[in-house]
Amino acid sequence: MGVVILLVMAAGVAAMLTRKLPTAFALVVLAIVIAFVAGAPLTGKNSVLDTVLQEGAPALAATMIAILLGSWLGKLLDETGIAGTLVRKIVEFGGDRPVVVALGVLVVSTLVGTVTGSAPAAMLAGIIGIPAMIAVGIPKVTAAGTILMGIAAGMPFELPIWQFFSTALELPVPTVRGFMIKLFPFALAAAVLFVLIESRRRGVEHAWSAKSLAAKPRSGRRVRLGDAPWYALLTPVVPLVLALGLDVAIIPSLLAGVLYCLVTTTRPREMNKRLLRTLYGGFEVAAAPIALFVAIGILLAAVKLPGAIDALEPLVKAVSPQNAVLFVLVFTVLVPLCLYRGPLNVFGLGAGIAGVLIAAGIYPATAVLGLATSYNQVFGVADPTSTQTVWSAQYAGVTPQQVMVRTLPYVWAVALGGFCVTAATYL
Repeated sequence: MGVVILLVMAAGVAAMLTRKLPTAFALVVLAIVIAFVAGAPLTGKNSVLDTVLQEGAPALAATMIAILLGSWLGKLLDETGIAGTLVRKIVEFGGDRPVVVALGVLVVSTLVGTVTGSAPAAMLAGIIGIPAMIAVGIPKVTAAGTILMGIAAGMPFELPIWQFFSTALELPVPTVRGFMIKLFPFALAAAVLFVLIESRRRGVEHAWSAKSLAAKPRSGRRVRLGDAPWYALLTPVVPLVLALGLDVAIIPSLLAGVLYCLVTTTRPREMNKRLLRTLYGGFEVAAAPIALFVAIGILLAAVKLPGAIDALEPLVKAVSPQNAVLFVLVFTVLVPLCLYRGPLNVFGLGAGIAGVLIAAGIYPATAVLGLATSYNQVFGVADPTSTQTVWSAQYAGVTPQQVMVRTLPYVWAVALGGFCVTAATYL
């Protein structure tokens, strides 16, 4: 039965890779088939309808709310001009020094990455940041990669990500936070090295296509809106300080960020309209990831069924290294399997595999946390199918595959660092 479930999983991966089915739909179909193969009844305890669909769909509800609030805050950063102001200040400070400008945009991308992820984060930092970098001579691929590496450097402090791993792996938020803090130095070092090395290797290129990018309507709109006040620029830091420094829960921390942004940028008589407008905009941005988290919750419920665990446990245990050195080597070699929506993608089938590893007792949940978050650093930057990579590459005028080739060695090293910490700490 275990072999059949693995074949079903392989078919699901093929459907996602070939885009026969959208990822969310493929995961739901996969969960239902796995449940039936595992012998689950249609209704009742540990059943397809009541356990997998009814209990699985809202299982990640806290993550969905965090994603929505993060998207809301992202819309506010955009509408109030805070993100654009940060980038413009960096460009003014950097002048005609390409590396300084790129490092400044990297810092802004990291700040934005702590608030929200995916394409909205890339747009917030990249709409002005990419043309600015290209204009001072940063090669296009390096400019797109800088945005992505910056967002990935902020990812260890992205509060919705904390909530996701806490709920999906059934770990307390402080445990997730503790590992993320250990992962952050690797992500930051890789991002800085990317800018320094790639800028030096590729030299200065004067690609004046930046003029056409800068002439897009959104940029002009920001100019008309003017710069946000300096104290409003602290908005991305507010939820982070509350959650990380004062141990406030994730949702109140994000709400505090929304409130701070609103109070520091908006006149009282305009607050209601702006709150509603940006909230509805946040729903649009969050719709796709929320649908994905519904599907992931359903898949996690399916692979945790007793029948599925009994079937998969001997197979997965036989191929899972227990030695710490082998653990690092094997999972480092497997890094490419999280690309192209592969089986180790934590926002796809990888979530199900993580659930199996924990439910079958093969690794402690904290070790699976280390694996999943390390792979997520690779997926968030180098996967040519991730929305932020596609947007950044296309906006810079290059292909996602070019960005993948250039950034993969750096994020692969980040994953290796995460695996080493995991093996040393949790095995």
